[in-house]
Amino acid sequence: MEHNRPHARHLPRILVISSGKGGVNNSTLLHEQIKHLPPALPCMVQIREKHLSARALHALALAISSAKLPKGTLLLINERIDIALSAGLHGVHLPENAMPPDAIRAVSSEMLIGCSVHSPLSARRAEKADADYLLFGPVYDTPSKRPFGNPQGLEKLAELCAATALPVFAVGGITPQNAGPCVEAGAYGIAAISLFMNPETLSATIEQCYRTFCP
Repeated sequence: MEHNRPHARHLPRILVISSGKGGVNNSTLLHEQIKHLPPALPCMVQIREKHLSARALHALALAISSAKLPKGTLLLINERIDIALSAGLHGVHLPENAMPPDAIRAVSSEMLIGCSVHSPLSARRAEKADADYLLFGPVYDTPSKRPFGNPQGLEKLAELCAATALPVFAVGGITPQNAGPCVEAGAYGIAAISLFMNPETLSATIEQCYRTFCP
């Protein structure tokens, strides 16, 4: 697997986030999703299996990193820089309250680092700390985030995109039909969990989403 840090402005436009649903010791769904990625359209895939032990998560990361992937596909994992390095992944994705990206740069200058942010202030902090991309949301209503409050909306997405030079991925209730307004608001790409959960329709869904960026 390549280890050179990808240039932020050449990142894939689609970020597939794993659901954490699968077996206790592995993620059958994530394995199936990987198998059904479209061969000609690169994506980023974030391993977000919070239910797994460190040992099981490491085994999963090794299995995914050794799978045959479409050219340009990038693999990331939630927070675990140790597993990312050990399994040869391309990078890590950090929650807003995690360690700053520049702390990880001290360990690996080539690691791709993304950060979840919820305000322009957080976006500027992540950019100053040398993040490569940002994840902002929820933009639209999504059942999993309702307990935490109302969706952020397109206006706040636009405000955040204007506050940073980093690529921003919109997340939360994203569909192929409402991805366009996110791009118009300044988003570089889109990210989703439920949208990409069905392996049978995954390839077609990603192709449909890509038409938002290349109509």
